[in-house]
Amino acid sequence: MALNLRQKQTDCILRMLNLNQPLNPGAGAGDDEEVYKILIYDRFCQDILSPLIHVKDLRKHGVTLYFLIDKDRKPVLDVPALYFVQPTPHNIRRIVLDASNSLYDSFHLNFSSSIPRPLLEDLASGTLNSDSIHRISKVHDHYLEFVTLEDNLFSLAHKACYLQLNDPSAGDKDIEDIVDRIVAGLFSVLATLSVVPVIRCPRGGPAEMVASRLDQRLQDHLLAKNNLFTEGGNFASSFQRPVLCIFDRNFELSVAIQHDFRYRPLVHDVLGLRLNKLNVQGEKGGMKSYELDGSDPFWVANGALEFPDVAVEIETQLNKYKKDVEEVNRKTGGGGDVDFDGNTKHLMNAVNSLPELTERKNVIDKHTNIATALLGEIKERSLDSYAKKESDMMVRGGIDRNELVGVLKGKGSKSDKLRFAIMYLISTENIPQSEIEMVESALRESEVDTSAFQYVKRIKSLNVSLASASAASRSNIVDWAERLYGQSISAVTAGVKNLLSSDHQLALTRTVEALMEGKPNPEVESYLAFDPRAPKSSSGASSSHLKGPFKEAIVFMIGGGNYVEYGSLLELAHRQQPVRHVIYGTTEILTGGEFVEQLASLGHKMGLGSSAAAAAAPPAH
Repeated sequence: MALNLRQKQTDCILRMLNLNQPLNPGAGAGDDEEVYKILIYDRFCQDILSPLIHVKDLRKHGVTLYFLIDKDRKPVLDVPALYFVQPTPHNIRRIVLDASNSLYDSFHLNFSSSIPRPLLEDLASGTLNSDSIHRISKVHDHYLEFVTLEDNLFSLAHKACYLQLNDPSAGDKDIEDIVDRIVAGLFSVLATLSVVPVIRCPRGGPAEMVASRLDQRLQDHLLAKNNLFTEGGNFASSFQRPVLCIFDRNFELSVAIQHDFRYRPLVHDVLGLRLNKLNVQGEKGGMKSYELDGSDPFWVANGALEFPDVAVEIETQLNKYKKDVEEVNRKTGGGGDVDFDGNTKHLMNAVNSLPELTERKNVIDKHTNIATALLGEIKERSLDSYAKKESDMMVRGGIDRNELVGVLKGKGSKSDKLRFAIMYLISTENIPQSEIEMVESALRESEVDTSAFQYVKRIKSLNVSLASASAASRSNIVDWAERLYGQSISAVTAGVKNLLSSDHQLALTRTVEALMEGKPNPEVESYLAFDPRAPKSSSGASSSHLKGPFKEAIVFMIGGGNYVEYGSLLELAHRQQPVRHVIYGTTEILTGGEFVEQLASLGHKMGLGSSAAAAAAPPAH
């Protein structure tokens, strides 16, 4: 049985909506199934619910009203209130206020992660002092601090993680807090799946910090008798354990910046897909809101296709739909000698096929509108040209000077041009200073803030210095660079050579494949291995079970992921024989423009780039 994160998290939430009673449809639960309730959530938990539960699902589970916790609400008596919030001081104060104001008869409190003892004490003392503790029916800890977007895709929804981890002014405590938050999120994912994986990661940087802390947290937790992994422990004994591969965004920076011409990444990057929802201009002027998830067969089947192929597929589906409608009309239209029995049968079949035809037409209309909106942006910004030229640059390791200037002075938004310039910087090994100045001048001409470009240039030059320095001075450069850049030294250009393999496969995908195969491979030889189930886990342990092969992998990217990597990993899983299973997760899902904004902030923090241009240029979207 493959790991299905979306299903597991949905089951946990439905059980919570059932006041944490087991869901047992058809077992004659009597009145229990007819309990009407009110749902109160905070913004973070709203984002958890949004991709999983629709309004009709809430009604089906007895939720008649739902509100944000900060909204002013009127008392509703005789109905239990179900709270689903993060355990924060603000939320605790608000719950105490609601209880003391007797808003509801009974409060069923559900926290998205384990509530710290001090906050539990605040809740107890607050409700005691206001004589409302009798209203608190139940307090439940959950492990749901992550957002599942598809069966194999999740995000911890940690904003600006790359910026925070690489911030030159960040202290040790700041970095530790970020790492602890990531570990808590990954622990939630593993607890929901009921699996204890083998953990692999490259040496150094955030990836090793997260891996080693997660290993320790799992080990400590497994010492408890009633731990979260004993219930689902049969999975570990009857199936092979998965491998959790942890990477840091600097492992392959280019993928976070590049333009991509496949449908799923294009919709996300250009139209701003968020929590599986997006708004596009409708045919008659108004905005239309669409959902794109596993329930949309066209999105599932064609998300990985290049945009022109998607347009052809929409046309094909439309023609097939028209043909099927004509067929129904022909069979039910009669004519000549009427065969009443046969006609009645055809009419019944036609009536039965109407819902399916209507649904197909809705899906075709939806993707026609999305494709039309994309086409407008592609033409206006020459996005096809950006995607092709960046891909060629990465393969060839450079670009003709005139072509480079043509792109920077041609069509495209400020963000498009900046991303292209950074891709040029990453893909080209030795760039003459005159060419760098020419690029910067072209960017300034378009009023582009060059801070992000300067930041990547600075890291790249450090990498070159490091390679050519003597052993003694090298350690000084490393010390200084690590203080200044966290751990990003040498990481920017490391991913470049990886991309030059014959099949142009992403370095991430190739590395995950090597880790899953478990065969000797120089690329992953130095990777650390942790086994939380081992009596005393030792990094780099040589036990054979730590090296695989593995049928299932959870791949986690610290510092921001994207639909390009997700699509590449899905492709890897499907082309394996037998088919393997890969789940992709990240601290947050970012468009190229959003990631470059974080690079620009780092550039500003280091005093790089043109502040004048920054004032003139609004943030890229």
